[in-house]
Amino acid sequence: MSQLHEKIASGALARMGLLDEDAIGAAAALVERVSGSDVETVRVLFADQHGILRGKTLVASALSSIFTSGVAMPSTLLLKDTSHKTVFPVWSDDPDIPGGMTGAGDILLLPDPATYRELPWSSNSAWIFCDPHGKDGATLDFSPRDLLKRAIARLAEHNIALVVGLEVEFQIYAQVAQKLDHGDATMPGQPPQTRNLTQGYQFLTEQLYDLVEPVLDDLRRHCQALGLPVRSMEIEMGPSQFEFTFDPADPLTHADNMIMFRAMVKETCARRGLHATFMCKPNLANAAASGWHLHQSLVDMTTGENLLVPPAAGTITDTASGWIAGLLEHARASCLLTTPTVNGYKRYRPHQLAPDRIQWGRDNRGAMIRALMAPGDPASRIENRVAETTANPYYFYASQILSGLDGLNRNLRAPDPVETPYDGPATQLPESLLSAIQHFENSSFYREVLGDAFVDYLAFIRRAEWDRYHLTISEWEQAEYFGIY
Repeated sequence: MSQLHEKIASGALARMGLLDEDAIGAAAALVERVSGSDVETVRVLFADQHGILRGKTLVASALSSIFTSGVAMPSTLLLKDTSHKTVFPVWSDDPDIPGGMTGAGDILLLPDPATYRELPWSSNSAWIFCDPHGKDGATLDFSPRDLLKRAIARLAEHNIALVVGLEVEFQIYAQVAQKLDHGDATMPGQPPQTRNLTQGYQFLTEQLYDLVEPVLDDLRRHCQALGLPVRSMEIEMGPSQFEFTFDPADPLTHADNMIMFRAMVKETCARRGLHATFMCKPNLANAAASGWHLHQSLVDMTTGENLLVPPAAGTITDTASGWIAGLLEHARASCLLTTPTVNGYKRYRPHQLAPDRIQWGRDNRGAMIRALMAPGDPASRIENRVAETTANPYYFYASQILSGLDGLNRNLRAPDPVETPYDGPATQLPESLLSAIQHFENSSFYREVLGDAFVDYLAFIRRAEWDRYHLTISEWEQAEYFGIY
Protein backbone atom coordinates (compact mmCIF):
# COMPACT_ATOMS: atom_id res chain seq x y z
CA MET A 1 0.00 0.00 0.00
CA SER A 2 2.82 2.41 0.82
CA GLN A 3 4.52 1.72 -2.53
CA LEU A 4 1.27 2.36 -4.36
CA HIS A 5 0.73 5.57 -2.38
CA GLU A 6 4.23 6.73 -3.30
CA LYS A 7 3.72 5.85 -6.96
CA ILE A 8 0.57 8.00 -7.16
CA ALA A 9 2.13 10.79 -5.09
CA SER A 10 5.05 11.04 -7.53
CA GLY A 11 2.86 10.88 -10.66
CA ALA A 12 2.05 13.65 -13.11
CA LEU A 13 -1.37 14.46 -11.62
CA ALA A 14 0.07 14.96 -8.14
CA ARG A 15 2.95 17.05 -9.51
CA MET A 16 0.40 19.30 -11.25
CA GLY A 17 -1.30 19.83 -7.90
CA LEU A 18 -4.47 18.03 -8.99
CA LEU A 19 -4.31 15.43 -6.17
CA ASP A 20 -3.92 16.42 -2.54
CA GLU A 21 -2.95 13.98 0.22
CA ASP A 22 -6.54 12.89 0.85
CA ALA A 23 -7.11 12.25 -2.85
CA ILE A 24 -3.88 10.28 -3.12
CA GLY A 25 -4.93 8.12 -0.17
CA ALA A 26 -8.38 7.53 -1.65
CA ALA A 27 -6.88 6.63 -5.03
CA ALA A 28 -4.41 4.16 -3.51
CA ALA A 29 -7.16 2.54 -1.44
CA LEU A 30 -9.38 2.16 -4.54
CA VAL A 31 -6.63 0.60 -6.65
CA GLU A 32 -5.89 -1.86 -3.83
CA ARG A 33 -9.59 -2.69 -3.53
CA VAL A 34 -10.02 -3.31 -7.25
CA SER A 35 -6.90 -5.47 -7.44
CA GLY A 36 -8.46 -7.82 -4.88
CA SER A 37 -11.86 -7.96 -6.59
CA ASP A 38 -13.38 -9.74 -9.59
CA VAL A 39 -13.48 -6.52 -11.63
CA GLU A 40 -11.83 -7.02 -15.02
CA THR A 41 -12.49 -3.70 -16.75
CA VAL A 42 -13.06 -0.11 -15.63
CA ARG A 43 -14.92 2.37 -17.82
CA VAL A 44 -13.13 5.70 -17.33
CA LEU A 45 -15.75 8.31 -18.17
CA PHE A 46 -16.70 11.96 -18.04
CA ALA A 47 -20.03 13.68 -18.57
CA ASP A 48 -19.72 16.00 -21.56
CA GLN A 49 -21.52 19.29 -22.18
CA HIS A 50 -24.75 17.40 -22.94
CA GLY A 51 -24.52 15.14 -19.90
CA ILE A 52 -23.56 12.22 -22.17
CA LEU A 53 -20.96 9.83 -20.77
CA ARG A 54 -17.83 9.43 -22.90
CA GLY A 55 -14.56 7.69 -22.20
CA LYS A 56 -12.34 4.63 -22.53
CA THR A 57 -12.37 1.18 -20.97
CA LEU A 58 -9.19 0.01 -19.24
CA VAL A 59 -8.28 -3.41 -17.92
CA ALA A 60 -8.39 -3.39 -14.13
CA SER A 61 -4.62 -3.89 -13.82
CA ALA A 62 -4.11 -0.49 -15.52
CA LEU A 63 -6.25 1.39 -13.01
CA SER A 64 -3.31 2.87 -11.09
CA SER A 65 -2.15 4.64 -14.25
CA ILE A 66 -5.23 6.90 -14.32
CA PHE A 67 -4.23 8.26 -10.91
CA THR A 68 -0.60 8.79 -11.83
CA SER A 69 -0.88 10.18 -15.35
CA GLY A 70 -4.59 10.73 -15.93
CA VAL A 71 -6.26 9.67 -19.17
CA ALA A 72 -5.90 11.57 -22.45
CA MET A 73 -9.01 12.19 -24.54
CA PRO A 74 -9.52 14.13 -27.78
CA SER A 75 -10.56 17.68 -26.98
CA THR A 76 -13.18 17.50 -29.74
CA LEU A 77 -15.38 15.52 -27.33
CA LEU A 78 -16.11 18.89 -25.70
CA LEU A 79 -16.81 20.55 -29.05
CA LYS A 80 -19.66 18.39 -30.36
CA ASP A 81 -23.39 18.97 -30.65
CA THR A 82 -26.00 16.28 -30.04
CA SER A 83 -25.44 14.75 -33.50
CA HIS A 84 -21.90 13.93 -32.25
CA LYS A 85 -20.49 16.25 -34.90
CA THR A 86 -17.61 18.59 -34.01
CA VAL A 87 -19.13 22.01 -34.64
CA PHE A 88 -16.11 24.20 -33.94
CA PRO A 89 -13.66 24.62 -36.89
CA VAL A 90 -10.69 23.04 -35.12
CA TRP A 91 -8.30 23.32 -38.08
CA SER A 92 -9.06 26.84 -39.25
CA ASP A 93 -6.84 29.90 -38.75
CA ASP A 94 -9.42 31.43 -36.42
CA PRO A 95 -11.29 28.52 -34.82
CA ASP A 96 -12.92 30.64 -32.09
CA ILE A 97 -12.48 27.79 -29.61
CA PRO A 98 -12.13 28.54 -25.89
CA GLY A 99 -9.22 27.03 -24.03
CA GLY A 100 -6.93 26.72 -27.05
CA MET A 101 -8.44 23.46 -28.31
CA THR A 102 -7.18 23.81 -31.86
CA GLY A 103 -5.95 20.89 -33.91
CA ALA A 104 -8.11 18.28 -32.13
CA GLY A 105 -5.44 17.81 -29.49
CA ASP A 106 -5.87 16.13 -26.12
CA ILE A 107 -7.45 17.04 -22.83
CA LEU A 108 -6.65 15.32 -19.53
CA LEU A 109 -9.15 13.45 -17.37
CA LEU A 110 -8.82 13.64 -13.58
CA PRO A 111 -10.59 10.64 -11.95
CA ASP A 112 -12.68 10.98 -8.79
CA PRO A 113 -12.39 7.82 -6.60
CA ALA A 114 -15.71 8.63 -4.88
CA THR A 115 -17.59 7.97 -8.13
CA TYR A 116 -16.31 4.40 -8.59
CA ARG A 117 -19.18 1.93 -8.97
CA GLU A 118 -19.22 -1.76 -9.88
CA LEU A 119 -21.99 -2.36 -12.42
CA PRO A 120 -24.73 -4.78 -11.34
CA TRP A 121 -25.93 -5.34 -14.92
CA SER A 122 -22.43 -5.92 -16.35
CA SER A 123 -20.47 -8.50 -14.40
CA ASN A 124 -16.79 -7.78 -13.82
CA SER A 125 -17.09 -4.17 -15.02
CA ALA A 126 -17.07 -0.82 -13.20
CA TRP A 127 -17.41 2.93 -13.74
CA ILE A 128 -15.32 5.82 -12.54
CA PHE A 129 -16.14 9.46 -13.38
CA CYS A 130 -13.56 12.12 -14.19
CA ASP A 131 -13.25 15.88 -14.59
CA PRO A 132 -11.74 17.13 -17.86
CA HIS A 133 -8.74 19.47 -17.57
CA GLY A 134 -6.32 21.07 -19.99
CA LYS A 135 -3.15 19.12 -20.77
CA ASP A 136 -1.30 21.37 -18.32
CA GLY A 137 -3.81 20.56 -15.60
CA ALA A 138 -5.70 23.84 -15.88
CA THR A 139 -9.41 23.78 -15.03
CA LEU A 140 -11.65 24.26 -18.06
CA ASP A 141 -14.31 26.97 -17.93
CA PHE A 142 -16.95 24.59 -19.26
CA SER A 143 -16.07 21.40 -17.36
CA PRO A 144 -19.53 20.45 -16.03
CA ARG A 145 -18.56 19.06 -12.60
CA ASP A 146 -16.06 21.84 -11.93
CA LEU A 147 -18.61 24.50 -12.92
CA LEU A 148 -21.08 23.09 -10.38
CA LYS A 149 -18.37 22.85 -7.70
CA ARG A 150 -17.63 26.56 -8.16
CA ALA A 151 -21.33 27.42 -7.79
CA ILE A 152 -21.61 25.32 -4.62
CA ALA A 153 -18.55 27.10 -3.20
CA ARG A 154 -20.15 30.50 -3.88
CA LEU A 155 -23.22 29.51 -1.91
CA ALA A 156 -21.08 28.10 0.91
CA GLU A 157 -19.46 31.54 1.32
CA HIS A 158 -22.87 32.58 2.70
CA ASN A 159 -22.92 29.57 5.06
CA ILE A 160 -25.78 28.06 3.04
CA ALA A 161 -26.02 24.64 1.40
CA LEU A 162 -28.53 23.55 -1.21
CA VAL A 163 -30.26 20.19 -0.78
CA VAL A 164 -32.02 18.71 -3.80
CA GLY A 165 -34.46 15.87 -4.38
CA LEU A 166 -35.21 14.37 -7.78
CA GLU A 167 -38.38 13.36 -9.62
CA VAL A 168 -37.43 12.00 -13.04
CA GLU A 169 -39.89 11.03 -15.77
CA PHE A 170 -38.92 8.87 -18.75
CA GLN A 171 -40.28 6.29 -21.18
CA ILE A 172 -39.43 2.65 -21.91
CA TYR A 173 -40.52 1.01 -25.15
CA ALA A 174 -40.15 -2.40 -26.71
CA GLN A 175 -37.83 -2.35 -29.72
CA VAL A 176 -39.38 -3.47 -32.99
CA ALA A 177 -36.34 -2.69 -35.15
CA GLN A 178 -32.91 -1.41 -34.10
CA LYS A 179 -32.17 0.37 -37.40
CA LEU A 180 -28.72 -1.16 -37.96
CA ASP A 181 -28.72 -1.15 -41.77
CA HIS A 182 -25.81 0.74 -43.35
CA GLY A 183 -28.12 3.53 -44.48
CA ASP A 184 -29.20 4.09 -40.88
CA ALA A 185 -25.68 5.03 -39.74
CA THR A 186 -26.27 8.77 -40.04
CA MET A 187 -25.24 11.61 -37.69
CA PRO A 188 -27.12 11.14 -35.42
CA GLY A 189 -28.03 7.51 -36.08
CA GLN A 190 -31.59 6.70 -37.04
CA PRO A 191 -33.82 6.09 -33.99
CA PRO A 192 -35.19 2.59 -33.37
CA GLN A 193 -38.74 1.59 -34.17
CA THR A 194 -40.70 0.91 -31.00
CA ARG A 195 -44.04 0.01 -29.48
CA ASN A 196 -45.47 0.63 -26.01
CA LEU A 197 -45.06 -1.54 -22.94
CA THR A 198 -48.26 -0.04 -21.50
CA GLN A 199 -51.18 1.79 -23.08
CA GLY A 200 -50.94 4.68 -20.66
CA TYR A 201 -53.22 7.43 -19.34
CA GLN A 202 -53.87 5.23 -16.29
CA PHE A 203 -51.87 7.37 -13.85
CA LEU A 204 -50.57 5.51 -10.76
CA THR A 205 -52.70 2.43 -11.42
CA GLU A 206 -51.71 -0.80 -9.68
CA GLN A 207 -52.54 -2.99 -12.67
CA LEU A 208 -50.06 -1.25 -14.96
CA TYR A 209 -47.36 -1.31 -12.28
CA ASP A 210 -47.75 -5.06 -11.87
CA LEU A 211 -47.55 -5.50 -15.64
CA VAL A 212 -44.10 -3.87 -15.87
CA GLU A 213 -42.79 -4.75 -12.41
CA PRO A 214 -40.05 -7.09 -13.74
CA VAL A 215 -38.50 -4.20 -15.71
CA LEU A 216 -38.91 -1.67 -12.90
CA ASP A 217 -37.53 -4.18 -10.39
CA ASP A 218 -34.35 -4.48 -12.45
CA LEU A 219 -33.96 -0.71 -12.50
CA ARG A 220 -34.73 -0.35 -8.79
CA ARG A 221 -32.25 -3.07 -7.79
CA HIS A 222 -29.57 -1.53 -9.96
CA CYS A 223 -30.21 1.89 -8.40
CA GLN A 224 -29.75 0.37 -4.97
CA ALA A 225 -26.61 -1.51 -6.01
CA LEU A 226 -25.12 1.76 -7.32
CA GLY A 227 -25.94 3.53 -4.05
CA LEU A 228 -28.59 5.78 -5.61
CA PRO A 229 -31.15 6.78 -2.93
CA VAL A 230 -34.21 5.63 -4.87
CA ARG A 231 -37.47 6.24 -3.03
CA SER A 232 -40.35 5.29 -5.36
CA MET A 233 -41.12 3.78 -8.76
CA GLU A 234 -44.33 5.04 -10.34
CA ILE A 235 -46.61 4.69 -13.34
CA GLU A 236 -46.70 8.11 -14.95
CA MET A 237 -49.42 9.66 -17.09
CA GLY A 238 -48.55 8.66 -20.64
CA PRO A 239 -48.07 5.39 -22.50
CA SER A 240 -44.92 3.55 -21.38
CA GLN A 241 -44.07 6.51 -19.12
CA PHE A 242 -42.57 6.06 -15.65
CA GLU A 243 -41.17 8.15 -12.83
CA PHE A 244 -38.47 7.40 -10.27
CA THR A 245 -38.02 9.65 -7.24
CA PHE A 246 -34.95 9.95 -5.04
CA ASP A 247 -34.32 11.05 -1.47
CA PRO A 248 -32.55 14.40 -0.97
CA ALA A 249 -28.79 14.83 -1.33
CA ASP A 250 -26.26 17.57 -2.01
CA PRO A 251 -26.13 18.91 -5.59
CA LEU A 252 -22.85 17.31 -6.70
CA THR A 253 -23.87 13.88 -5.40
CA HIS A 254 -27.26 14.08 -7.09
CA ALA A 255 -25.79 15.41 -10.34
CA ASP A 256 -23.53 12.33 -10.44
CA ASN A 257 -26.56 10.21 -9.48
CA MET A 258 -28.61 11.59 -12.35
CA ILE A 259 -25.86 10.82 -14.84
CA MET A 260 -25.59 7.30 -13.42
CA PHE A 261 -29.35 6.81 -13.44
CA ARG A 262 -29.86 7.82 -17.06
CA ALA A 263 -26.98 5.65 -18.25
CA MET A 264 -28.05 2.68 -16.11
CA VAL A 265 -31.65 2.84 -17.35
CA LYS A 266 -30.64 2.99 -21.01
CA GLU A 267 -28.01 0.24 -20.71
CA THR A 268 -30.18 -2.08 -18.61
CA CYS A 269 -33.14 -1.71 -20.95
CA ALA A 270 -31.03 -2.22 -24.07
CA ARG A 271 -29.86 -5.57 -22.69
CA ARG A 272 -33.54 -6.56 -22.37
CA GLY A 273 -34.33 -5.59 -25.97
CA LEU A 274 -36.03 -2.39 -24.79
CA HIS A 275 -35.44 1.25 -25.64
CA ALA A 276 -35.43 3.77 -22.79
CA THR A 277 -35.56 7.46 -23.62
CA PHE A 278 -35.35 10.65 -21.61
CA MET A 279 -36.33 12.71 -24.67
CA CYS A 280 -38.88 15.27 -23.53
CA LYS A 281 -41.69 14.61 -26.03
CA PRO A 282 -41.18 11.72 -28.46
CA ASN A 283 -42.80 12.03 -31.87
CA LEU A 284 -44.98 8.98 -31.27
CA ALA A 285 -48.76 8.73 -31.32
CA ASN A 286 -50.30 9.71 -27.98
CA ALA A 287 -46.93 10.08 -26.23
CA ALA A 288 -46.80 12.40 -23.21
CA ALA A 289 -44.06 14.88 -22.39
CA SER A 290 -41.59 14.05 -19.62
CA GLY A 291 -40.35 16.61 -17.11
CA TRP A 292 -37.70 16.79 -14.41
CA HIS A 293 -38.98 18.23 -11.13
CA LEU A 294 -36.20 19.48 -8.88
CA HIS A 295 -37.00 19.89 -5.18
CA GLN A 296 -34.82 22.45 -3.41
CA SER A 297 -34.28 23.44 0.20
CA LEU A 298 -31.65 25.67 1.77
CA VAL A 299 -29.84 24.71 4.95
CA ASP A 300 -27.77 26.75 7.40
CA MET A 301 -24.39 25.00 7.30
CA THR A 302 -23.72 25.67 11.00
CA THR A 303 -27.04 24.78 12.59
CA GLY A 304 -28.61 22.50 9.96
CA GLU A 305 -31.75 24.64 10.04
CA ASN A 306 -33.98 24.52 6.96
CA LEU A 307 -34.16 28.18 5.94
CA LEU A 308 -37.39 27.71 3.97
CA VAL A 309 -39.61 26.77 6.92
CA PRO A 310 -42.11 29.66 7.21
CA PRO A 311 -42.86 31.25 10.59
CA ALA A 312 -46.63 31.18 10.07
CA ALA A 313 -49.21 29.87 7.62
CA GLY A 314 -49.49 31.94 4.45
CA THR A 315 -46.01 33.49 4.85
CA ILE A 316 -42.57 32.73 3.48
CA THR A 317 -39.15 33.49 4.91
CA ASP A 318 -36.95 36.23 3.49
CA THR A 319 -34.60 33.50 2.28
CA ALA A 320 -37.38 31.68 0.44
CA SER A 321 -38.62 34.94 -1.07
CA GLY A 322 -35.20 35.96 -2.33
CA TRP A 323 -34.39 32.51 -3.70
CA ILE A 324 -37.69 32.24 -5.57
CA ALA A 325 -37.31 35.78 -6.91
CA GLY A 326 -33.83 34.99 -8.24
CA LEU A 327 -35.03 31.82 -9.97
CA LEU A 328 -37.88 33.74 -11.58
CA GLU A 329 -35.75 36.71 -12.67
CA HIS A 330 -33.21 34.54 -14.49
CA ALA A 331 -35.60 31.81 -15.67
CA ARG A 332 -35.55 32.75 -19.36
CA ALA A 333 -31.77 32.95 -19.56
CA SER A 334 -31.50 29.75 -17.49
CA CYS A 335 -33.58 27.77 -19.96
CA LEU A 336 -30.52 26.96 -22.05
CA LEU A 337 -29.25 25.12 -18.96
CA THR A 338 -32.57 23.61 -17.84
CA THR A 339 -34.12 22.89 -21.24
CA PRO A 340 -31.25 22.42 -23.70
CA THR A 341 -32.97 20.75 -26.67
CA VAL A 342 -35.21 21.84 -29.54
CA ASN A 343 -37.73 19.28 -28.36
CA GLY A 344 -37.95 20.48 -24.76
CA TYR A 345 -39.81 23.69 -25.64
CA LYS A 346 -42.73 21.66 -26.99
CA ARG A 347 -43.53 20.70 -23.39
CA TYR A 348 -44.29 24.29 -22.35
CA ARG A 349 -48.04 24.11 -22.97
CA PRO A 350 -50.95 25.16 -20.73
CA HIS A 351 -53.02 22.65 -18.77
CA GLN A 352 -50.46 19.85 -19.26
CA LEU A 353 -48.98 19.75 -15.72
CA ALA A 354 -46.07 21.76 -17.12
CA PRO A 355 -45.36 25.49 -16.90
CA ASP A 356 -45.70 27.86 -19.82
CA ARG A 357 -44.83 31.09 -17.98
CA ILE A 358 -42.61 32.36 -15.19
CA GLN A 359 -44.38 32.44 -11.82
CA TRP A 360 -44.78 30.54 -8.58
CA GLY A 361 -47.69 29.10 -6.64
CA ARG A 362 -48.41 27.24 -3.43
CA ASP A 363 -48.71 23.50 -4.09
CA ASN A 364 -49.72 24.27 -7.68
CA ARG A 365 -48.50 21.83 -10.33
CA GLY A 366 -49.20 24.25 -13.16
CA ALA A 367 -46.78 26.91 -11.91
CA MET A 368 -43.09 26.88 -12.80
CA ILE A 369 -42.20 26.90 -9.10
CA ARG A 370 -44.39 24.95 -6.72
CA ALA A 371 -43.91 25.92 -3.07
CA LEU A 372 -44.30 23.16 -0.48
CA MET A 373 -43.57 25.07 2.71
CA ALA A 374 -45.46 24.89 6.00
CA PRO A 375 -44.75 26.03 9.57
CA GLY A 376 -42.95 23.33 11.52
CA ASP A 377 -42.34 21.16 8.44
CA PRO A 378 -38.62 20.34 8.28
CA ALA A 379 -39.09 19.15 4.68
CA SER A 380 -40.26 22.61 3.51
CA ARG A 381 -39.00 23.14 -0.02
CA ILE A 382 -39.75 24.48 -3.46
CA GLU A 383 -40.09 22.40 -6.61
CA ASN A 384 -38.90 23.85 -9.92
CA ARG A 385 -40.86 22.14 -12.70
CA VAL A 386 -39.18 23.90 -15.63
CA ALA A 387 -36.53 21.38 -16.70
CA GLU A 388 -36.56 18.51 -19.15
CA THR A 389 -34.87 15.23 -18.25
CA THR A 390 -32.18 15.59 -20.94
CA ALA A 391 -30.61 18.53 -19.10
CA ASN A 392 -26.98 18.32 -18.04
CA PRO A 393 -27.49 18.10 -14.24
CA TYR A 394 -24.26 19.95 -13.42
CA TYR A 395 -25.31 22.94 -15.52
CA PHE A 396 -28.92 22.71 -14.32
CA TYR A 397 -28.01 22.73 -10.63
CA ALA A 398 -25.48 25.50 -11.13
CA SER A 399 -28.20 27.64 -12.74
CA GLN A 400 -30.41 27.18 -9.69
CA ILE A 401 -27.66 28.01 -7.20
CA LEU A 402 -26.41 31.07 -9.05
CA SER A 403 -29.89 32.46 -9.81
CA GLY A 404 -31.21 31.87 -6.31
CA LEU A 405 -28.07 33.30 -4.72
CA ASP A 406 -28.41 36.43 -6.84
CA GLY A 407 -31.90 36.89 -5.45
CA LEU A 408 -30.53 36.59 -1.91
CA ASN A 409 -27.61 38.94 -2.51
CA ARG A 410 -29.86 41.62 -3.98
CA ASN A 411 -32.62 41.19 -1.40
CA LEU A 412 -35.17 40.52 -4.11
CA ARG A 413 -38.76 39.79 -3.12
CA ALA A 414 -40.91 37.16 -4.76
CA PRO A 415 -44.17 38.40 -6.30
CA ASP A 416 -47.49 37.15 -5.01
CA PRO A 417 -48.16 33.45 -5.66
CA VAL A 418 -50.66 32.50 -8.37
CA GLU A 419 -53.64 30.17 -8.24
CA THR A 420 -54.40 30.18 -11.99
CA PRO A 421 -50.97 29.66 -13.57
CA TYR A 422 -52.18 29.56 -17.17
CA ASP A 423 -54.00 32.88 -16.99
CA GLY A 424 -52.80 36.43 -16.58
CA PRO A 425 -49.98 38.58 -17.90
CA ALA A 426 -46.95 36.69 -16.49
CA THR A 427 -43.82 36.54 -18.66
CA GLN A 428 -43.80 33.52 -20.95
CA LEU A 429 -41.02 30.97 -20.93
CA PRO A 430 -39.00 30.93 -24.18
CA GLU A 431 -40.99 29.43 -27.02
CA SER A 432 -38.00 27.83 -28.75
CA LEU A 433 -34.38 26.84 -28.32
CA LEU A 434 -33.39 29.85 -30.44
CA SER A 435 -35.15 32.19 -28.03
CA ALA A 436 -33.40 30.52 -25.09
CA ILE A 437 -30.01 30.89 -26.80
CA GLN A 438 -30.64 34.59 -27.33
CA HIS A 439 -31.69 35.16 -23.71
CA PHE A 440 -28.61 33.28 -22.49
CA GLU A 441 -26.23 35.13 -24.82
CA ASN A 442 -27.69 38.49 -23.79
CA SER A 443 -27.65 37.76 -20.06
CA SER A 444 -25.21 40.10 -18.34
CA PHE A 445 -25.83 38.02 -15.20
CA TYR A 446 -24.58 34.77 -16.71
CA ARG A 447 -21.69 36.51 -18.42
CA GLU A 448 -20.65 37.80 -15.00
CA VAL A 449 -21.07 34.58 -12.97
CA LEU A 450 -20.05 32.01 -15.61
CA GLY A 451 -17.79 34.10 -17.84
CA ASP A 452 -17.91 35.10 -21.49
CA ALA A 453 -15.97 31.99 -22.55
CA PHE A 454 -18.59 29.60 -21.19
CA VAL A 455 -21.59 31.61 -22.41
CA ASP A 456 -20.19 31.93 -25.93
CA TYR A 457 -19.10 28.26 -25.97
CA LEU A 458 -22.47 26.81 -25.00
CA ALA A 459 -24.45 29.22 -27.18
CA PHE A 460 -22.25 28.27 -30.18
CA ILE A 461 -22.95 24.55 -29.71
CA ARG A 462 -26.69 25.00 -29.20
CA ARG A 463 -26.96 27.35 -32.16
CA ALA A 464 -25.36 24.66 -34.33
CA GLU A 465 -28.16 22.31 -33.27
CA TRP A 466 -30.80 24.96 -33.93
CA ASP A 467 -29.40 25.63 -37.38
CA ARG A 468 -29.55 21.95 -38.30
CA TYR A 469 -33.15 21.82 -37.04
CA HIS A 470 -34.60 24.84 -38.80
CA LEU A 471 -32.76 24.18 -42.07
CA THR A 472 -34.19 20.64 -42.27
CA ILE A 473 -37.22 20.24 -44.54
CA SER A 474 -40.03 19.12 -42.24
CA GLU A 475 -43.00 16.82 -42.84
CA TRP A 476 -45.24 19.85 -42.26
CA GLU A 477 -43.59 21.78 -45.12
CA GLN A 478 -43.85 18.81 -47.46
CA ALA A 479 -47.55 18.35 -46.69
CA GLU A 480 -48.27 22.08 -46.86
CA TYR A 481 -46.55 23.07 -50.09
CA PHE A 482 -45.64 20.07 -52.23
CA GLY A 483 -49.16 19.53 -53.55
CA ILE A 484 -50.50 23.04 -54.04
CA TYR A 485 -47.51 24.68 -55.76
